[in-house]
Amino acid sequence: MGGRSPAAGWRCALLLLLLTTMAITAAEGRFVVEKNSLRVTSPAALRGVYECAIGNFGMPQYGGTMHGVVVYPKANRKGCMDFGDSGLSFKPKAGGLPVFLLVDRGDCYFTTKGWNAQTAGAAAVLVADDRAEPLITMDTPESAGKEHLENITVPSALVSKRFGDDLKTALENGDMVNVLLDWRESLPHPDERVEYEFWTNSNDECGAKCDMQMNFVRNFRGVAQVLEQRGYTQFAPHYITWYCPEAFILSKQCTSQCINHGRYCAPDPEQDFTTGYDGKDVVVQNLIQICLFKVANESRKPWLWWDYVHDFAIRCPMKEKKYTRDCANGVIKSLGMDIDKINTCVGDPDADEDNPVLKAEQDAQIGHGSRGDVTILPTFVVNNRQYRGKLDKRAVLRAICSGFEETTEPDICLTQDIQTNQCLENNGGCWLDNRNNFTACKDTFRGRVCECPIVNGVQFVGDGYTHCEASGVGRCQINNGGCWKETRNGKAVSACSNEESKGCKCPPGFKGDGIHSCDDIDECKEKLYCQCNGCSCENTWGSYECGCGGSSMLYIREHDTCVSKVANASVGWGFLWVIFFGLGFAGVGAYAVYKYRLRSYMDSEIRAIMAQYMPLENQDTSSHQRTVERADI
Repeated sequence: MGGRSPAAGWRCALLLLLLTTMAITAAEGRFVVEKNSLRVTSPAALRGVYECAIGNFGMPQYGGTMHGVVVYPKANRKGCMDFGDSGLSFKPKAGGLPVFLLVDRGDCYFTTKGWNAQTAGAAAVLVADDRAEPLITMDTPESAGKEHLENITVPSALVSKRFGDDLKTALENGDMVNVLLDWRESLPHPDERVEYEFWTNSNDECGAKCDMQMNFVRNFRGVAQVLEQRGYTQFAPHYITWYCPEAFILSKQCTSQCINHGRYCAPDPEQDFTTGYDGKDVVVQNLIQICLFKVANESRKPWLWWDYVHDFAIRCPMKEKKYTRDCANGVIKSLGMDIDKINTCVGDPDADEDNPVLKAEQDAQIGHGSRGDVTILPTFVVNNRQYRGKLDKRAVLRAICSGFEETTEPDICLTQDIQTNQCLENNGGCWLDNRNNFTACKDTFRGRVCECPIVNGVQFVGDGYTHCEASGVGRCQINNGGCWKETRNGKAVSACSNEESKGCKCPPGFKGDGIHSCDDIDECKEKLYCQCNGCSCENTWGSYECGCGGSSMLYIREHDTCVSKVANASVGWGFLWVIFFGLGFAGVGAYAVYKYRLRSYMDSEIRAIMAQYMPLENQDTSSHQRTVERADI
């Protein structure tokens, strides 16, 4: 084994990977093809919604849509050559729709087709399958080239052979084929928090994919940490391992690529068993990263995983022969993590027993519910649905943002480079109060919603499209609750009342709808008041004035009557004198009663005291008689 050539080592690695992949497949695993919808809007014969498979390269517009016109080239129909060589360009003219280039499957990599379509100016690439089969995921092979892997930004989709043939027939007949690519429901968005997983690897010698992964971690780290710290997301990293078939446990391939006696394996980083690091080194470093996350999560700081992975990639690269456990421990200490807890979690890689952490990782690889097996690295799983597309900060952030329920997404999801604010054009077709610039248009990641706003604590109610009005306490402070209001001669009158939760009502003295107008009621003309003999009526704005003939008469509004001012004064003073004298007599009477009762009380008290020292005559006789009686006894 020691003298095996690199090519022979690579063949052994492929054999091991094939055997272990077959073992996983036998465990009833399954691969789920992630899809988006394609809606044909014209011609009428093709109008409808069709499924297409999202490619594992480019940048799908998760949460959004893209409208374009389909073009099938007359030459280079498989898209394997540069379209510029034949002078073809698919850049739309000013005011034209984006071009979705339709190419045939076969003869070259999917990524090559996508790259050639992008460089020719196409906004998206549709690949028509060349065989009648269920849709598959277009992947990015290692040999496709770093240029294609990192630089393709247009979205891609695979369509079925039958649908592809229908598109070609329509185009050859001269029909203009308009389609809408729709990713709005490609990922679930049930609530205000997104749960996502990053399936990754600590190996940094896997070529273009490893380089892309390290760049992604460097760029996405800050965003991921902020989302996690503010409670918008719940994140977890995961790592793929395979187990060695029992018949090969003692082979060189398994002993060098696996730990725990063949239970957990990873491919050789250099694809050569004779040089550099082995697969088991990768498994151990993966295990350290999982355990660091578990310890950080228990201390409620899961975002420290991003710092560790970032720093480890810089400080402990394979190329510099620093991909060791000692180097990992140095990074852990620099972050202030509890290294003893992490080592306890890692356990003994040489033990002939299950490692509970890695066993849980292998179980997690198998798909559950709507999620299929995780077999492509690196990849994201957002709300239990696998992400497809380029591992790019903006593309992944779009996918995460599409996982939020409308109106609950964080501000970073509403920035201009992530989505288009539809409220900026024609107010999104929603209600708008031009006077105060109140709008029912609320920007969301998927577009906009027309929802009556809350302004200064006051809730507006209505359909959000044509009508919104303030409701509840304080509504009259905002645009007068949408009600009529007018001021004359310093007197303000309003049809809005805070005592009413909604609606407008003209106040007493006015009539109208309360919204556009309230007209003064002429109480005099309608003979509602001032109907007494001798009364005169004068209408005022919102009220009336009644008078009586002559200056000696006074009008009493409550009784609608006139009374004499003089009589009223006489009666008034006479009544006051009666009260005054009455109070005086009552006071004198009360004083006399008080003096009589006080004098009687004093007399009785004095008599009682004098009786103790100077007995009265009848008291002495009784005393003498009692003395004689005692002597007789």
